[in-house]
Amino acid sequence: MSQTARHPPQHPRQGQPSASPLAARYAHVRQQTLMLAAPLGEADCQVQSMPEASPVKWHLAHVTWFFETFVLERFEADFKPFDANFRVLFNSYYQGVGEQHPRAQRGLVTRPDLARVLAYRQAVDQRIAELLATAQTGGPTAACALLIELGMQHEQQHQELILTDVLHLLSCNPLAPVYQPRWPLAAVAPLSLQWEAQAGGLVEIGHHGPGFAFDNESPRHRHWLQPYALANRPVSHGEWAQFVADGAYRSPRWWTAAGWDWVRSQRIEAPLYWRSSDSGEGHRQWHSFTLHGLVPIDSATPITHISWFEADAFARWWSAQHPGRPAARLPTEAEWEHAADALTAAQLNQGNFMESGALHPMPAASAHAGLVQLLGDVWEWTASSYLPYPGFKAAEGAVGEYNGKFMVNQMVLRGGSCATPRSHIRSSYRNFFPTDTRWQFNGLRLARDNS
Repeated sequence: MSQTARHPPQHPRQGQPSASPLAARYAHVRQQTLMLAAPLGEADCQVQSMPEASPVKWHLAHVTWFFETFVLERFEADFKPFDANFRVLFNSYYQGVGEQHPRAQRGLVTRPDLARVLAYRQAVDQRIAELLATAQTGGPTAACALLIELGMQHEQQHQELILTDVLHLLSCNPLAPVYQPRWPLAAVAPLSLQWEAQAGGLVEIGHHGPGFAFDNESPRHRHWLQPYALANRPVSHGEWAQFVADGAYRSPRWWTAAGWDWVRSQRIEAPLYWRSSDSGEGHRQWHSFTLHGLVPIDSATPITHISWFEADAFARWWSAQHPGRPAARLPTEAEWEHAADALTAAQLNQGNFMESGALHPMPAASAHAGLVQLLGDVWEWTASSYLPYPGFKAAEGAVGEYNGKFMVNQMVLRGGSCATPRSHIRSSYRNFFPTDTRWQFNGLRLARDNS
């Protein structure tokens, strides 16, 4: 992105009151999004590489649309839209707001151009700042503050989507362009896989205590768990290379029926972004396309960009490699959350998040004991379908469409990734995708019964 197109930082005008904590966080989140777009040119920000992804320009506009539509339209005196056409153009899926431009055609919207979108962001930011400045004369209502908080959390989700969508876009370029040249990232000895036993019993899962949570994380409820064990770390690239070398993508033995149909119909032979070359004597050498360009796979780093089908098949294959031991499987989301809740904040924060700048899953340090990397590095597929918790109720109005209407035909992932902002993730967070999704930073952690 050219220097002239970048969104200028906002500074309080002389005589203005100092920013409230909410206003300061708002400004930080908005600037963080622009920083992610900064390495990109206007052409990079325009293109849509597949229907599931969106152009960076659309992301920049849509998160702004969210604040304009759900905050300013409701709470700003004498509200007028920045551009009435944007109401349809940058609406994602909110039927209660009105029509939407077709998702698969977002890359065809060459106008407004990037400069106009950045001007849209700047104008909405100024108006939100003025709305929040009323804090010293009574302040925004609780409802207004909650919607601004929801908008910031929503934007942090799109920060991760910007990175994953850009990765997919650049992977389509035969020149293998680099988003951020920082490879290699680290060199550590791989942490051996160990099993951490969990007692189970009658437990409670779901969000509790202060702090923001999405509606799909509630209500907190009781859940019965049989004794189980979790692997101390996620499955690594090196372990996945063994899975590939053993011909697992050519054998229906490990796959569900739907998974095997997917492997054959899509001609899948390795994780997304893996590229192979013959290094001699028939041996295949694997590289992976990353935000750092095309690099050799690092055997110690957590495997990523795999579907639920692949994660489930790997667990079966792993069990066959370790006969006489309890069968490996994917954990349920209740097992995952119960184990995470037993850790201290320091233990949970061992993972690698967006703020590190690595933008790739990192290996666990061999000095760590117990469960590591539950938060950060890779989203971990679970065995749980994405369904409402007992007693779940969607919010009133269009914002109630945020999560509830997607609770069908998707699987839950937990833990966040190397592209997730650290302040955005928590142990009760529920991500969800269809079983064939691979362009996100998805990995897995094995589980097994421990009775």
